[in-house]
Amino acid sequence: MSKIISLSEAASIAIHGMVLIASAKENLNVIKISERTGASKHHVAKILQRLVKEGFLTSNRGPSGGFLLKAPAESITLLQIYEAIEGKLDEVNCPVENPVCPFQKCLMGNIVKKMTLEFKTYMSSQTLKDFIE
Repeated sequence: MSKIISLSEAASIAIHGMVLIASAKENLNVIKISERTGASKHHVAKILQRLVKEGFLTSNRGPSGGFLLKAPAESITLLQIYEAIEGKLDEVNCPVENPVCPFQKCLMGNIVKKMTLEFKTYMSSQTLKDFIE
């Protein structure tokens, strides 16, 4: 079945993993996050190391090791996490980025740009703290 919007597995792992880490009472390691998200531990490790490199997390090795937020949960937005994995969101008008359009008016009515702006607005208004119980 087709979807208008979907997150990549990497973006999903990053966002869900960060919420799990933010809400944990103890360090969470790759195995625990993998089990909770249902994702491959290798993919989780790759994504979390990227978030370490981007400055969102610190990691500690060893039996009591795991990941910790580098900044307060209320200062990290879902958009920051998403863009750390996927890159900056581009606000394009054309869904196929066609340089030459044969029509006077966009057949999609610039819906792609509107949806992108709405997605950015939502994701930038949500912080990790909003999902901590």
